[in-house]
Amino acid sequence: MDPVSIDICICTFRRPHLAKTLDSLREINLPNRSAVRVLVADNDTEPSARPIIDNAELPFEITYIHAPARNISIARNACLEASEADLVAWIDDDEIVDANWLLNLHEALCAKGYGAVFGPAIAIYPPDAPKHISKGDFHSNRPVLRRGEVRTGHTCNALVDMRPAAARALRFEIAKGRTGGEDTDYFHRLWQTGAHLGICETAQVFEDVAPSRLTPGWLMRRSFNAGHVFGELSRRDARLWALPKLVFLAMLKAAYCLILALISAGYATRRLWWLRRGVMHLGVMAGLVRLTPKTQY
Repeated sequence: MDPVSIDICICTFRRPHLAKTLDSLREINLPNRSAVRVLVADNDTEPSARPIIDNAELPFEITYIHAPARNISIARNACLEASEADLVAWIDDDEIVDANWLLNLHEALCAKGYGAVFGPAIAIYPPDAPKHISKGDFHSNRPVLRRGEVRTGHTCNALVDMRPAAARALRFEIAKGRTGGEDTDYFHRLWQTGAHLGICETAQVFEDVAPSRLTPGWLMRRSFNAGHVFGELSRRDARLWALPKLVFLAMLKAAYCLILALISAGYATRRLWWLRRGVMHLGVMAGLVRLTPKTQY
């Protein structure tokens, strides 16, 4: 196997957990003959993450990038501009990686010739989390198949082959940097270049769920935003004459899910599952008809 260079990219904004994320990288197993570097892009107006970087002790180079302000796409693009590596890995600043995380991603990418491969981000719930939420595991993030293939992905756990010119030229959309969905949009456009996207279930990262996210309201907002991005992508890919049908189908799916949520009123986890699905389809409708998403960051 030829030598390969890998940049692990982390975007951060006023999150002390970054120190734990970096510390988890100390013991990772690396692909043979690989040269690894960590890039941290600080999206704060002030370089607030700099002390964490200065105190980090890693067995490979770590580079700090100040990329203000409060637009995650700016930080992600700053990582891409700074990277000259063959492969770029993405994780979030509130995650802990498994020791074989990068090794397993790399093996999956090479084995199938993927342009990008995604692993699961597994939620870790606090002991006092509402049981109906932790039981439903609504916060874990797993890549999904659509019509038998992966058409998009997430930056919370990914490895991307940057050697093709199309991948090297691609950037995150600035307009989505404060509304969310910038990574879904980015990887969908990567798929549209002809890159094959894959899943590696054994490349795991773990994320502690913050108390502020343990509410139905937060889950509804997340589901609506996810649906909105999906609706935007569907509108972009569909022919004009097909849009009314897509809107009608999303409306029917939303109504179906909300009716099942009412029927499941006595079962908290099941009710919340159907509510989330219904709200997601409402988000799809909003994306299809070009409603402007709310700023999230």
